[in-house]
Amino acid sequence: MKRPLLVFGTVTYAYLADLVAQHGGFVRGSFQQNEFPDGERHHRLSTDIEDHDVALIGGTISDRDTLELYDLGWALSEAGARSLSIIIPYFGYSTMERAVCDGEVVMAKSRAHLLSSIPSASGGNRIVLLDLHSEGLPFYFGSNVRPKHLYAKKIIIQAALSLGLKDFVIASTDAGRAKWVESLANEMGIEAAFVYKRRIDGSHTQVIGISANVMGKPVVIYDDMIRTGGSLIQAALAYRNAGATDLIAIATHGLFPGDSLDKIRDSRVFRKVICTDSHPRARELASEFLEVKTIAGLVAEYLQTSQGKKEC
Repeated sequence: MKRPLLVFGTVTYAYLADLVAQHGGFVRGSFQQNEFPDGERHHRLSTDIEDHDVALIGGTISDRDTLELYDLGWALSEAGARSLSIIIPYFGYSTMERAVCDGEVVMAKSRAHLLSSIPSASGGNRIVLLDLHSEGLPFYFGSNVRPKHLYAKKIIIQAALSLGLKDFVIASTDAGRAKWVESLANEMGIEAAFVYKRRIDGSHTQVIGISANVMGKPVVIYDDMIRTGGSLIQAALAYRNAGATDLIAIATHGLFPGDSLDKIRDSRVFRKVICTDSHPRARELASEFLEVKTIAGLVAEYLQTSQGKKEC
């Protein structure tokens, strides 16, 4: 008799583990966690996982979260998981994917190596990543783990179409995201646009043009990630100055550190911002202005189709 897939989640991502288990009809695994006065943590698995396919959901949103993900992955493999799928909704070191100056630490690569060192389950380990900032990041993982890049295109398209806009343009914040936006536009059968920028100095850019006519049209700006929103606001102002009648922002990952979301709202450029729950911060800030879509169905669907497949 085939054993059910068990879904575990780090403390920060417990909400997503709950939703994925519900969507997929999986069994929710649990563990105990205690913290000593000096900050050292103690973990103990509460669920028997021997010979089960296991999924562990956790983001690398901080070094603490990364180490918890590593520790739990190591424990699950050592406890006899048949296969181990580590779901990382947001890979938090993706903006440091290469060294620009001598001596810089490529954090994306070092963290990928760390997670690749988790002992392999008998049926193999997978690392599942979502809408990466850089397409090359999966190649940083070691040969004993199989990386998988999931795309949230279906969720993004549904979010855009749910707005009920007529004759709208899907746009990007810069030419670097043009390929992604063009793919979304082709799928929806609409026009794509992006802005041309000129770098003034190390921290400032200037918009010098727009690739399409947005006069009199609603514009939906897509970006893979919203952090502080500075470049997003700058692009939105360019589209508005070019005649856009309505502006909505959609992103896969909403980080919104500090008062970033307040600044985006206070800019009065956007009517609404939509993102997924790939980062817990977005879920915390959900409101009428910030609409949050879950990726649980996407993750559950992947786990259902991959369950029982042995990795090479």
